[in-house]
Amino acid sequence: MKRRQGQLGDTWYLDAVFVTIRGERQYLWRAVDQDGDVIDILVQSRRDRKAAKRFFRKLLKGQGRVPRRLVTDKLRSYSAAKRTVMPSVVHSTKQYENNRAEVSHQPTRQRERQMRKFKSPGQAQRFLSVHGLVQNLFRVGRHLLQARHNRELRGRASHLGRGYVCGVTRREDATPRHRVARETST
Repeated sequence: MKRRQGQLGDTWYLDAVFVTIRGERQYLWRAVDQDGDVIDILVQSRRDRKAAKRFFRKLLKGQGRVPRRLVTDKLRSYSAAKRTVMPSVVHSTKQYENNRAEVSHQPTRQRERQMRKFKSPGQAQRFLSVHGLVQNLFRVGRHLLQARHNRELRGRASHLGRGYVCGVTRREDATPRHRVARETST
């Protein structure tokens, strides 16, 4: 799914939030672009300069390019890691500017409640990485689209998601469920 997603925006919003896994505090690092699409997620036990550098390197490896602008909160780990990994990038830490990344944590919190907490950092990493990519497929800024375009995008995303769930990647191989039910009942 990551390969099909392609490159995302050139303004990255980063934030770290803590999650409790088996009574231990872990930090969930998340990066989203200017459209709110999740770029990448990393679960780590620390929130220091070394952890921020690791997250930055993972982002650069996944996207294959440096962002034009980086927006974070005032955590000093971001500035220290940015100086060594991405020194040429414009870095902004203005108040309320990082709200896009803050809001992106809400679906994770909802999913965490439904799952009754995560069982291990590895399980959280695997689940949230996939959850972020799937969320990018199904969440579109409806206020930016006409109704007919929104319906078309939802149909494509539904078909694409069905292909991943069923293991089908080509359109001609996908058979609608209602047709399969009718054929098996006769």
